[in-house]
Amino acid sequence: MKVLMVYPEFPDTFWSFKHALGFLGKKAASPPLGLLTIAGLLPEEWEKKLVDMNIGKLEDKDLRWADYVFISSMIVQKKSTQEVIDRCRKAGVKIIAGGPLFTTEPASLDGIDHLVLNEAEITLPLFLADLKNGCAKHKYSTDQFAEMKDTPIPDWDLIDMKPYAAMVIQYTRGCPFNCDFCNITSMFGHNVRMKSSAQIIDELNALHERGWRNRVFFVDDNFIGNKHLLKTDLLPKLIEWRKGRQGMTFQTEASINLADDQELMDLMGEAGFDTVFVGIETPDDSSLAECNKKQNSNRNLVDDVRKIQRAGMQVQGGFIVGFDSDSPSVFRRQIEFIQKSGIVTAMVGLLQAPAGTKLYQRMKDAGRLIGSSTGDNVEGTTNIIPKMKFSRLHQGYKEILRNIYSPKSYYSRVTTLLREQRMPKVRNRTNGYDIMALFRSMVKLGIFGRERLYYWKLMLWTVIRYPQKIHLAVTLAIFGYHFRKVTEMHVR
Repeated sequence: MKVLMVYPEFPDTFWSFKHALGFLGKKAASPPLGLLTIAGLLPEEWEKKLVDMNIGKLEDKDLRWADYVFISSMIVQKKSTQEVIDRCRKAGVKIIAGGPLFTTEPASLDGIDHLVLNEAEITLPLFLADLKNGCAKHKYSTDQFAEMKDTPIPDWDLIDMKPYAAMVIQYTRGCPFNCDFCNITSMFGHNVRMKSSAQIIDELNALHERGWRNRVFFVDDNFIGNKHLLKTDLLPKLIEWRKGRQGMTFQTEASINLADDQELMDLMGEAGFDTVFVGIETPDDSSLAECNKKQNSNRNLVDDVRKIQRAGMQVQGGFIVGFDSDSPSVFRRQIEFIQKSGIVTAMVGLLQAPAGTKLYQRMKDAGRLIGSSTGDNVEGTTNIIPKMKFSRLHQGYKEILRNIYSPKSYYSRVTTLLREQRMPKVRNRTNGYDIMALFRSMVKLGIFGRERLYYWKLMLWTVIRYPQKIHLAVTLAIFGYHFRKVTEMHVR
């Protein structure tokens, strides 16, 4: 059997980092972990190829070679996914599809031969057995959750690592919280399931043996879902593993209650974590209550962000406007919070209701649902009818983006972060890509960029005040260029 695994293209969004990757000579932020993991579940005797359309083209000869095409994608990749399906149909090659897009919206795309949904550790073996016996069904799904011990090491031999800025690992699935706009619990449940520390060490060794020495993103939706096992098992094992090994800094996603546990933050820092994405959503307590974001309610969120920063980790933040409780003052409050907190990477989007969420069902029952979620946090659309007049909501959303990603505001946040964040305990050595990025930033931002005054002011200030943080300052300046380019595309 010849299997072609295809990962559709991402649109140009905040999370694509498309305009920043060029400074590093990279093409994509990270490889398709889902497909690489699926590859590890397929029969060893099958021939496998992978085409990531974010770093290269899908050629007709690839489709002619294949007996089957495996496609996995997220909602934001829907347009590219349909294009891939159309090409497969034209080429006469059969399609097997799975992943978040197909699991949450199985009927939204036409032309699929076999849907293998939910967690592949359960559904893929069922499909493979039927395929072998010549009786494969159209759809395989389950309401059960897989044991993470059954998850194989991703097949890293299918990709060239050089075009990617970071590698990816998954430690847990599931989240103990129940935010009503989030579909993580509907897909993966509330019970936090984990790989063993031995599995994670094996995966890191697999990357290390292939020469990877840079960033690794733990893509867990809430890395700290089980704090006890983190503190007593995984993090101590990571700290031990790191001894004598250079490189590999980590980033992940976590809930804001990370700030309540100094021991946990210290262990994460010692293990090599220097960045964490946190869903802040809104500084408005009534809106937090509305969306059941209990873990964020009745807290001083700026102080919480400071605690994490002072533990040596940069906080990236997700923000939402468009809750029923939002008044027109929310736009200014969001701007003030983002600026004060020093959250440089602030991902702001309009509230959307993904299929499978409580918000989706609530809006459907109320007759306020208008289509499906796009998964794009920057295009300024929503699939619900908001309480606030949409023209005012959209105007306020654009006001936030114009403000926080103007050079003046953005570089002000960078200086706040550099001042507040303690130096991470683990740092990567400077390499050729870093030097290339520095010189490209000096030319593109420092000479030709409209932010050049702020750029040089930041570089000089950093060299004088925090010379050990110059690498972070350059990285954030480059990120700012990307965020402004994307903002300019969508905010007129």
